[in-house]
Amino acid sequence: MNTTSPLILLIASIFTHNIALTYILGMCPFIVISKNFKTAVGMGVSIIFVVTLTAVINWPIYWLILVPAKAQIVSYLIFIIVIAATVQLLEMLIEKFFPTLQSSFGIFLPLITVNCIVLAVCLFMVLRNYNFIQTVFYSFGTSAGWAFAIVIMAAIKEKLALVADIPLGLRGAGITMIIAGLMAFAFMGFAGMITLQ
Repeated sequence: MNTTSPLILLIASIFTHNIALTYILGMCPFIVISKNFKTAVGMGVSIIFVVTLTAVINWPIYWLILVPAKAQIVSYLIFIIVIAATVQLLEMLIEKFFPTLQSSFGIFLPLITVNCIVLAVCLFMVLRNYNFIQTVFYSFGTSAGWAFAIVIMAAIKEKLALVADIPLGLRGAGITMIIAGLMAFAFMGFAGMITLQ
């Protein structure tokens, strides 16, 4: 088993190993949803909920059911079923309590199911042999790091819209990728502080 401290995992997954800025995962909603600050916050909270809950459910399924049964070959299928069920639960909750937020997400709320960071966290917990507590801290930290990045991106883009005249060819995804690259350089300042195994 991996012996990395859960607190180290939490900090590393937010800063030094930010899944959006280091591994470049979860870019579709990152580019599109980051146009509006409030929507970005809502999507960030949704991702935190889905990623943390699916990792917490998938860990015991993998280590307590699939490994003893020597059925790890179906782990991808099981992980995706759990992810889809969790997203469906989230969609029902948002539809019931936050209908305006649901309309601002559009198609990107159900697409959390196929967002690569949700599956990546489940696969990393297996590949890195995290125990249950490490998985909880890692999944929360990874999703919080993604949420942190998209909220910063949305804030920068809203500010740019007020004060800058962005050239036509860079508007939209172009400026988003440039800002993401600059943010990745900024987060590289944390590199060397903590490494994940």
